[in-house]
Amino acid sequence: MWISEVFHSVQGEGRYTGVPSSFVRTSGCNLRCWFCDTPYTSWEPEGTERSLEELVAEITGFDCEHVVITGGEPLLVPDMVPFTQQLRSMGHFITFETAGTVLRDVEADLMSISPKLANSTPVGTPWESRHNARRHRPEVIREMISRFPYQLKFVIDQPSDLNDVEQWLVEFPEVVAENVFLMPQGTEIQELRSKESWLVEEADSRGWQISPRKHIELFGNTRGT
Repeated sequence: MWISEVFHSVQGEGRYTGVPSSFVRTSGCNLRCWFCDTPYTSWEPEGTERSLEELVAEITGFDCEHVVITGGEPLLVPDMVPFTQQLRSMGHFITFETAGTVLRDVEADLMSISPKLANSTPVGTPWESRHNARRHRPEVIREMISRFPYQLKFVIDQPSDLNDVEQWLVEFPEVVAENVFLMPQGTEIQELRSKESWLVEEADSRGWQISPRKHIELFGNTRGT
């Protein structure tokens, strides 16, 4: 597998914020969000080839129940199937962080899906049309939320993005409101806090939740955290 990094930290987003976790970050993505905070896995992907055995050994060394598989887009990787089967046999709690555009027959205890709204489009770049064509796969989303425990994390940059979230959810009436998280776009603490200040009320009025970006508060926007 082409891997960007493997590290131990705390989960910074969503339902399990603050939970100590081992992270496996794959390299390579089928989208190109303009605000991607890991461009070394998307716009300019880099990494090293790692065997399943090497990854399992590293995860074992962290002695941590929760394993977060992220990217890039980790579900592009065929070897995620045997990898997660191995993790399951070892008793790990497995979270996938995905854009919800591709699905494999993996083991997972939580699908943390971050659907890409129109606000993610890299306007004016060669990737604009490809990104827009790939970012919304309702058939994949529907299968994910029917097969796995899930949360939906929407990256919000401007108040107008909330209209897109509401329109997106109309297509999926089966979604439970408490599984919807709004997450501020940004990699600087002040920017995140500024957006959170108005997102809290918007989320509360709809029965949704706010996802912090706790890892940025704790460590800054740095690799390995």
